[in-house]
Amino acid sequence: MKFCERLSELRKERGFNQQYVAGYMGVTQVSISNWERGFKEPNFQALIDLANLFDVTSDYLLGISDKRK
Repeated sequence: MKFCERLSELRKERGFNQQYVAGYMGVTQVSISNWERGFKEPNFQALIDLANLFDVTSDYLLGISDKRK
């Protein structure tokens, strides 16, 4: 599974909208939308912050592993 798919899946599982994630991350809702559609990718710090928000490893978020923790 690709990063964009994982991000969207995790956000929906938690019941977060894109605006909530954007506020947590300090980015725009458009940035979250672009990440979820695969148009752009977050920087390293944003990836770490997303992993913390969703309580998963960065490897899981990137689709490298299927183990969340």
